[in-house]
Amino acid sequence: MGKISNFFRGVMSEMQKTSWPKRKELTKYTIVVISTLLFMAAFFMLVDLGISKLFRMYLDL
Repeated sequence: MGKISNFFRGVMSEMQKTSWPKRKELTKYTIVVISTLLFMAAFFMLVDLGISKLFRMYLDL
């Protein structure tokens, strides 16, 4: 049981050393992540549509 409590004491000690982002910084990074996600989703959607179209054209030959 002592090992478990030592582990959690260590975890709490490390969490206090962590520097957390400020609200403005967090908002900025969140916007960057969401916009990147939307861009990548649109990109892969277009690639998928293009490949599907080419595959259908190939099958119609």
